[in-house]
Amino acid sequence: MQNKNIVEFKVWGKYALFTDPITKIGGEKYSYQIPTYEALKGILSSVYWKPTIIWVIDKVRVMKPIKTQSRSIRPIKYHTNSNDLSIYTYLSDVEYQVQAHFIWNCQRKDMAADQNENKHYFVAKRMIERGGRRDIFLGTRECQGYVEPCVFGEGIGFYDNYPDELSFGLMFHGFDYPDEVKDGEFWARFWHPKMIKGVVEFPPPEDKSITRNFVRMMKAKPILSSGLEEKGLLEGYKEGVV
Repeated sequence: MQNKNIVEFKVWGKYALFTDPITKIGGEKYSYQIPTYEALKGILSSVYWKPTIIWVIDKVRVMKPIKTQSRSIRPIKYHTNSNDLSIYTYLSDVEYQVQAHFIWNCQRKDMAADQNENKHYFVAKRMIERGGRRDIFLGTRECQGYVEPCVFGEGIGFYDNYPDELSFGLMFHGFDYPDEVKDGEFWARFWHPKMIKGVVEFPPPEDKSITRNFVRMMKAKPILSSGLEEKGLLEGYKEGVV
């Protein structure tokens, strides 16, 4: 399946803030140096999402030098509803190439009739060409992002000729949601990423090299299945029109 439904796109923006979700609420936020698996999955889900599929991020290519910029922010104090002063450290002038594919969400047995690979693949590619269905954010809402199609590996990247392997220590990978993995449980994943010539390859969520921490019990609340058929699209794919 991976060879049939791979999508590739470029995402860029003026700022990005890929924070550790454990320390995300309150305090002074500091961005990871590279995007997390979960952040890239969220970007692709903003481009095109359906409960029938689960996006799997294969790899990301860092196109521009990793630079940071600190900015003064006045976040809201939730317990007093007043403002506070904090320093957030963002990545600045970012650009990435991303390769991903989708798999079926086996937790959604009610969506079995919607498992049409051609339909989801071609709609996803069209949404990438149009910049996504929803707004794109690079980690947080104040960091607007933009997407467009690309061929992964094409173009000149800043780290293409970097001779050494870059390690980033222990880093957040993503979440195991109860509506995608196991109902009733919510887990966080962590790993040790390495970048070789600008490319970071992500292990799939089920990989044994990933460390998992149980967060809490959580019951999935499936979205209603109505309105999931793309009106007029499925017939077009069958006839070779779209």
